[in-house]
Formats: sequence, C-alpha cells, structure tokens
Amino acid sequence: MIARMPPDHVSLGELLDLFGDEGLLLLTILLTLVFLIPVSIPGVSTVFGAAILLVGVSRLLGRQLWVPRRVRDRRLPSDRLRPGLVGGLRWVSRLERLSRPHRLPVLVDGRAQDIVNNLAFIAAALLLMAPFGFVPFSNTIPALALLAYATGFIQRDGGAVLLGHLANIGTVFYFSVLIGGGGLVAQELFKRLAG
Repeated sequence: MIARMPPDHVSLGELLDLFGDEGLLLLTILLTLVFLIPVSIPGVSTVFGAAILLVGVSRLLGRQLWVPRRVRDRRLPSDRLRPGLVGGLRWVSRLERLSRPHRLPVLVDGRAQDIVNNLAFIAAALLLMAPFGFVPFSNTIPALALLAYATGFIQRDGGAVLLGHLANIGTVFYFSVLIGGGGLVAQELFKRLAG
C-alpha cells in the first residue's frame, strides 16, 4: 500500500477507500505509523487524529464510519508520509511478535470492556491531536497507545490493550509535566519581568 501511494499527495479519503469498512483498525495502525519516528509533519496529527477519533466513535456506537468532507479531502504530501510509514513498520513487526491472541481475555471480552476500551481509544486519539506537535514524543506516546489498542482489538489480546492503557496514562503524565513545567517557567519569567 505504501508503494501504491500517489507520488505527490494523498488524501485521507483515498486511504479510507483503499481499506474499506472492514479494515478500520488496520487503517488506524497505518495512520499511527507516521508518529512512531521522531519527525514532525505539521497538520498530520490533527487530520490523522480526527480520522482515528471517528473510527473510535464509530466502534463505540457500532455504526459505519463517517468522515467529514473537509477531513476526507485534506491532502498530505506523499514524499513526507512515505518515510514515516516505512519507518513505523518496524514498530508494527515488534508489536506483532509480542501480541498473543486471546491473552488476558478479561480485558477484551464483554460489552463493558468494549465500552471502556473504545473510550480509552477515543482518549488516545484526542491526546494525539493535542497541540504539542513540536515537542519530542508528544505524538509518539499516544500513537503507541493507539497501535497497541488496534492490535489488541484485532487479536482480542488483553495484553496489548493493557499496554495501550499504560501508554495512555504515560501520555497524560507527560503532558501534565509539559504543562506544569511551562506554567512554572512562565510564572518565573513573569516574576522577573515584574521585579
């Protein structure tokens, strides 16, 4: 699929058409690959995060995926995406080696678990969209959570889902440190300017 991407630009709609409704979790995996290497492509986390968010909402509601035309038609540079996707494939192969179908079924079997896991998936998509794109690892950690969730959902692997939950918690902690640290710096700067 990476090889078949258009040479100049690719839209989210083209990616969705390629995967179809059955491959939404595979599409999620594809969309997270770009964030698994420490390269920032402006605007990508918003577009891809919005698409992943809609996948999570459609899973939570048990409905077909609907994507707004504005998000669907947004064009992204293929030459910038392709290296990120290729680099991210290494993470997928590592996760595939670690994943075990039907491990820790208590985390994936049942309606309550589905609701909790899909809400956590949605939270990870929102964290991916957070405006910290130029801060190292701010997209990588929530992308790892989404990759683990998607793999866990496909394989019914509670261990992968647990890894997703841990990555979500790590993202919240990391963002809290960033925001708290930024607040302290701003407060100190204000004190110096005022004094």
